Amino acid sequence: MKATTQSARLFAQAQEVIASGVNSTARAPRSGWSPYPLFVQHGKGSRIVDADGNQFIDYLLGLGPMLLGHRPEQVTRAVVDFISQRGTVFALPVAEEIDLARKIIDAVPSVEQIHLTNTGTEAVLYAVRLARAYTRRSKVIRFEGMYHGFSDAVYWSKHPPLEQAGSESQPMPVPQGPGMPGGLENSLIIQPWNDGEGLERVIRERGDEIAAVITEPIMCNTGCILPVPGYLNLMRQLTREFGIVLIFDEVITGFRVARGGAQQYYGVAPDLTVMAKGFGGGFPVAAVGGKKEILQLVADGTVSMAGTYSGNGIAVSAANATLDFLATPGVYEGLFEKSERLMHGIGERMESAGFDAKVVGIGPLFQLWFTRSPIRNYREAVRHARPDQFRVWWEEMMQRGVLFHPDAFENLFVSFAHSDSDVESTLQAVEDALPAMRRRLR
Repeated sequence: MKATTQSARLFAQAQEVIASGVNSTARAPRSGWSPYPLFVQHGKGSRIVDADGNQFIDYLLGLGPMLLGHRPEQVTRAVVDFISQRGTVFALPVAEEIDLARKIIDAVPSVEQIHLTNTGTEAVLYAVRLARAYTRRSKVIRFEGMYHGFSDAVYWSKHPPLEQAGSESQPMPVPQGPGMPGGLENSLIIQPWNDGEGLERVIRERGDEIAAVITEPIMCNTGCILPVPGYLNLMRQLTREFGIVLIFDEVITGFRVARGGAQQYYGVAPDLTVMAKGFGGGFPVAAVGGKKEILQLVADGTVSMAGTYSGNGIAVSAANATLDFLATPGVYEGLFEKSERLMHGIGERMESAGFDAKVVGIGPLFQLWFTRSPIRNYREAVRHARPDQFRVWWEEMMQRGVLFHPDAFENLFVSFAHSDSDVESTLQAVEDALPAMRRRLR
């Protein structure tokens, strides 16, 4: 890998005109891209090239949206054709929106109707609003360590300092930062993830106050933490018993761990599903989908779902092309085979080298935890994971042309564009990195 002097120069220029120098905190030095993020020149398939000409096998994948890889031909062609032949935004519907809705309903088991938005944050905002309107209740259960977008109502207890977060069994709502209106914390009940007894206790005590339980079916915003067996089923049983709307945030897992998302993989059907990232082929598109009786609150005007760019032709054409590809028989089997070979290969090499490290994930979504202890929730991740060791691994892998997010609480993603050769090259990079890692961590 060559020096990254162009990225350093561009970041210095960016700081003069862009607050913090980047347009998302996930790209900022405080999120691990220290001392500056790489500036990207271009990407194609499974590879990206930075401003200095360094090429990387990319497991960052835009933080998830590039499920088909960079610049997939069928998506690019669909978007270019729509722009050149049709336009962009009309503030009126186009017929392709109907096609897209049908494809999503066909793919995702619990979805009977949908409503498009532009981002996962918007979709979560509307899903929570629909749940409150449907149940006529106000409180929402959300889980410590998860991220559901940056709207004020849910931007709490993502990665709170443990000294501020209350007891383990009864966490306190902690805002992500200043600027949040006072009183919003009273609408939230924070729970630890993977604690079935605690969840059942709070729902049986306060179920008549709770409008919704919102959860990622796999915790993807504190690394990759899988649900313990039976946990999602218990959540579904309790919410159904007490008339609570169960919302699955499948922004990351949707269309990735299965065509029908984690709900298909685990066989648990929520009432509402939030989708984004993977089904847009790299273009900004999201959706709320679920039970028709809940979505009818939009149809009859009870709940307003607005958005100038919602359902715009660019996003719709990209999503239609992406979902056409994902419906191809056998594609997920090939993706899982490559992904699992990569995961097992990393795990085996770490174990052989004597590192306390565990690969956790499902198919094309995983993380490498440097830890001796199993990690089942956010607090266990804070206490047991070794971000210092992960940082060394990230640096050594980047030096060898393999890129992923430097934060141990993010994920590695595999795309349909990754090849057998990419997997072998990545595993060779792991082998080559291990001696340097041992020296640095000795």
